[in-house]
Amino acid sequence: MKNNLLIAGALLAAFSVLKPAESQAQGWKKSNFIPYSEVGIGLGTSSYYGELSGYRKPLRSTFQMLRWNAGGMYTRHFTPRLAARASFTWARIAGDDYTYNRKDLQSGVVQYVRNLHFRNDLKEFAVTGMYKFIGDGRNPNMRAKVSPYVFLGLALVAHSPEAKTPVGFEGDEKQRWVKLQPLGTEGQGQPGYAKPYSLVTLAIPVGLGVRYKLNERFDLAAEVGFRFTTSDYLDDAGGPYPTDPSVLKSDLARAMSDRRLEPNAARKGGDRVTPLQQYLNTSDPSVLTTVVNDPNYGSRGAKGALNDGYLLTSFQVHYVLNPKIKCPPIR
Repeated sequence: MKNNLLIAGALLAAFSVLKPAESQAQGWKKSNFIPYSEVGIGLGTSSYYGELSGYRKPLRSTFQMLRWNAGGMYTRHFTPRLAARASFTWARIAGDDYTYNRKDLQSGVVQYVRNLHFRNDLKEFAVTGMYKFIGDGRNPNMRAKVSPYVFLGLALVAHSPEAKTPVGFEGDEKQRWVKLQPLGTEGQGQPGYAKPYSLVTLAIPVGLGVRYKLNERFDLAAEVGFRFTTSDYLDDAGGPYPTDPSVLKSDLARAMSDRRLEPNAARKGGDRVTPLQQYLNTSDPSVLTTVVNDPNYGSRGAKGALNDGYLLTSFQVHYVLNPKIKCPPIR
């Protein structure tokens, strides 16, 4: 229900933005504006927000574990100010409790003890509406030199979170990345537990950008956009630990579900015991076991919290396609 309201709200917001521009679009129709199309490519950065990278610390969450994105797009300009875009973006996001919290145990000791990490390659297909604050001229050659814009749309996102196996798991000399959803790390798919989470989710892209006319054919653009998703499992963490770990499918599933007792951070290989001893002012070598048995350290996912999201920045090159210009009839 919450997700449906979120999507409905976004669509209403888009309507409220585009509706006032409709009358202006009609005016430009009379001035014989020539619609045109363009294709483009973009590269940029990706940031993740969720259980492993909190919304409450936006700067740290944005810059702590920056990853990449690349994409292509087709844009149709219908009026001097209104356009629609179809795009495909491949983006990697990542999160790590050890990296995020090891320098600030005061505010993140529970997450540090949890010791989860992940990476996720997102394949996003999006359709967005764009509103340009500075309109184009009558034809593509008369585009505005600099044009800031906003966008809002709807996207379909395929994903599959992965994590590294523990150091020395089952005698393996080399750690490997494994897909987490098939393991049911929170008991998904077992009797009495939720069904497995979907590997396809909806997202609402919203953001702003600015375009610069390089010449008659090429534009440069830079934009930043946030994606609100309908999934809380981009990071594989959305609920509690299974009450009975024996219900999990395999030793691998159990190892990837609860990583609190691992003395080393799996992704980075750092020592987890010494910083925790220093924070709790103890020399107990079994400090991990002590805190894991404390119910205050028993949280895996934050059920009922905000769904996961991600932020994309993109630097783009656009190529303007020749519009078909109809010559007036000879009389």
